[in-house]
This record gives sequence, structure tokens and C-alpha cells, in this order.
Amino acid sequence: MQLVFYGADKEVTGSCHCLEACGKRILIDCGLQQGADGGDNQELPFYAQQIDYVIVTHAHIDHSGRLPLLVKNGYQGKIYATGATCDLLSIMLRDSAHIQEMDAINANRKGKRAGKKPEEPLYTIDDAQNAIRKLEPCIYGDVVPLCDGLRFRMVDAGHLLGSASVELWAEEQGETRKIVFSGDIGNLNQPIIRDPQYIQEADYVVMESTYGNREHDPIKSYIPDLAKVFDETLSAGGNVIIPSFAVGRTQELLYFIREMKAKKLVKSVPDFPVYVDSPLAAEATEIYRGDLTGYADKETVQVLRDGFRPLRFPNLHICESVAESKGLNEDGVPKVIISSSGMCEAGRIRHHLKHNLWRSECSVVFVGYQANGTLGRILIDGAKRVKLFGEEISVEARIRNFKALSGHADHKGLLHWIDSFTQKPRRVFVVHGEQEICQGFTEELKTLGYNAYAPNFHAAADLVSNTILEEGTEPVRVKAKARRVQAAFARLVEAGRRLMRVIQENEGGANKDLAKFADQINSLSDKWSR
Repeated sequence: MQLVFYGADKEVTGSCHCLEACGKRILIDCGLQQGADGGDNQELPFYAQQIDYVIVTHAHIDHSGRLPLLVKNGYQGKIYATGATCDLLSIMLRDSAHIQEMDAINANRKGKRAGKKPEEPLYTIDDAQNAIRKLEPCIYGDVVPLCDGLRFRMVDAGHLLGSASVELWAEEQGETRKIVFSGDIGNLNQPIIRDPQYIQEADYVVMESTYGNREHDPIKSYIPDLAKVFDETLSAGGNVIIPSFAVGRTQELLYFIREMKAKKLVKSVPDFPVYVDSPLAAEATEIYRGDLTGYADKETVQVLRDGFRPLRFPNLHICESVAESKGLNEDGVPKVIISSSGMCEAGRIRHHLKHNLWRSECSVVFVGYQANGTLGRILIDGAKRVKLFGEEISVEARIRNFKALSGHADHKGLLHWIDSFTQKPRRVFVVHGEQEICQGFTEELKTLGYNAYAPNFHAAADLVSNTILEEGTEPVRVKAKARRVQAAFARLVEAGRRLMRVIQENEGGANKDLAKFADQINSLSDKWSR
């Protein structure tokens, strides 16, 4: 019974963990790497055909974005997620595939002029559709059997509509272990969705640490403070540009802006125009406007029962076409523009930044986590000039970072989540955090009496003996080409691990057959030995 770490190990993105038990392999998440983590996503560090089950904690791309690649590479099984996560994945994976295809087209347009070989997209919309067809909806609290000895249950993580922590039980050769995968632990008092639910028992815990060294600002001052930024910017004739994750954060913002307008907090332009410039956000908002039974908090449920729609208000506009998007920066009317991507790495937001960053009367408001190496983080860190579409842009707009509105639990929230266990787990594996934060939070847990460990990429742990089998490799901050070599090496290591399992399975075989097997291994080793 082993746990292997394939992503978000001393990094924030690319979450992927694998439990090997009962002769099966269960993958928990299969996310894309982004920002400084985003080396080479092209190669999976394991063989897709050898994965038996996949469980997805939530729909964010850093937890789900390589599912189409997994299916493309031969995965045949089901993909388990809550019903709301399945609904969101059906649009997010298609959108991600569209981005992959467009990136390949743009790269090949430039590459052709440079005489380079054509690039293939990571996956296509057809690949995304194939993955979507494998989605299997689950209900919070239901125990789902996978096979003899393996079952799991999903608990509301309070991070995103449909997000879950996963309780997974594995029974093998008379030994039973319960492993809890936190997913992304939610912040308290977020609009629409419920607060995270807490779990009391586990043998092992795989826990995120995104905000392991920071506390959020008080949420109570969020709406007035945001309204003040709107008021100052719009009265000066500027635009408010909000890079926002299309799913989750955008809908929360609309909820807050609806309240802001109802209370007339923006004095200069009470009926200010708000534009959601993201086709993906538009589709996701329709899901949030639907039946939220089992997902929404009590306040939202009551509002919906009263017939009121919390994500609709006067002067709200949804931009669908590219022409509409371009027109937002041409009409001269001060407005609020909410656009994705939330970390400014792709999408229409980069065009809005190009047209507004150099204007001192404008404001850029960040409302979510900005991973190391992303344009969002570069702007928050105080860059004076940035490059967009080959053009150098002076940063004159005011840059504001609202840390109160976060989908992640802060340092205090993380400690509250782990302290909810009535007995300390045998070991806590700390993942999903920048390297220094991840290591620092691990050391803090140790001082609190936890057996905590921050795994490297491709680390492996034996869950019966509670021992670390492989330390894995530290994150590599290099260009994508170099990371591709690392990914290929990871596949080689995985092949070696498989060989050891095959050797163990042949214990007790005929001497003649075992001798022949040994000769074949030695011959291969002689060929590749350096």
C-alpha cells in the first residue's frame, strides 16, 4: 500500500497524487502546472493505461487540466467528482482544450517563419469531450465502492462550488488505512457556497498549504473597501480591471457587486456598468444560477427560494464576442471589467491590461492567489514595465490586491482544519504550496506534535509501515525544454518501480524462468550502464 506524489509537491499547481493499493492505482486529481511551476505538461510521469480510477477534488484547472491528456494517453476508467464539479468540468475542460489548440496555432504561425517543426496541442476539444464522457457524478456524504478493499466519500471543502475533500479507505492483506486528501481547503464566509466541513479521523492526510504563512484581511471590510476603489477610479474617468478566475471568483464578485449597488456604496456613479468579459465565466455563471441544492449556503438558499437572483443586477453585461470585448476599451465610458484568466496568463484579460495599465486614472484589482512567475504576481510585486503582445507597457495604473476574497483557507484556517482530527494522523503530507511556504508550514506542524512531511516530486511512502520509500526530486525552476527531460526521467523511474513489482509478483516461480528473467534484466542493464 503506497502513496506516490506526482504534482504540486513544494509547488502550488499541477496537483496529482496516486494511491497504489489492492492491486489498483487510484489517481487523486490530474492538474496542469502553471506559472513558474509550468514546465512541461506534455508528458505524464506515469503510464495512463495503468491507472484504474480517478477522483477529482474540484474543477480548477490546476487540479483537473490534464484529464483530457490522461484519457488521450489511454486511461479507460471513470472520473469521479461531485455533480457540480462534473457540470463545471464540462465547460472548463473544453475551454482549456480551446486554449491549447489556439496556443499551438499561434506557436506554429511563428515557428513556421523560423523554420521550426510544427507543435501539437497538449490535447484537443475532442480529447476534452472524451474525458467529459467519463465523468461519474457523486453526492457529498455517499460512500462509493471502487472494488474489493477500496471505497471513498466526498466532503464539502468549501473552496469552490462542488469542491471536495476525499476520504479514502484501503484494506489490503488484513491492514486497513484511511487516507484523507484535503483538496483545496476553503475560506470562511464566502458568498454562495458553504464553509468547509471538517473531518475527524484519518491515518494519513494529504494537505494543501497555499496560504501556510499568511492571514487574510478581515472579510467584513471587503465590500466597502472595494466600493471605495470603484468610486475613486470611475469618478476619475478610469476603468477598473479585475483579473478573475472565471469559475468561482467571478460569481462571488457579482454577488458582492449586487450588494454594493443595492446599498449605493459607489456615490459618483451609482449605476456603474459591469462587464463580464469571458465566455467561460458566462457559462459558469449559468450553472451558479441553477439548482444549488446541496451546495449553497443557507443565505443563498433562502434568497433563491424567495425568487431573487443573487447574480443579476442592473447594468450587468456579458460579453460573448471578440468584437464586444474590443469595444470595451474604445467607447471611453468608465466601467468595471471582470475578465479571465485570474493570474493574467492567457485570455482576454491581457488585452484589457494592455489598454489600461498605462493609464494612471485606471485601477487593476486582484482578488485571488497569484502564483509565482505569473504576470499577476509580477504586477503585485511592483513591476514598472511589462511586456504584452510584444509591446512594452508602462505600469501607471494603481495595482490593488484584495487578499480578503480568497477561495483558500489562510494560515489560521489551515491549522483549524488539521486540528479538527480527534487524534493526530500517523503522518501529514504537506503539498500545494510554494517551496518555502510548504516547508515552513511543515516545520510548524512538527512543533505542534504532528509527524509532518513535505514530499518532493515522485516521492513515495509505504502506508503500512509508515516509511518514506523514495525522497523524490526537488522542484526544478528551469525552462520547459529542460523540464521535459525531467518528465522523461520520471517515466523511466516509474518503469523501474513497475519492474520491481513484477519481480516481487514472480516470487516462488520456477528456477528456470526466474533465471531467464534475471538474465534479461542484466542484459538490459549492461546495455544502458554508463
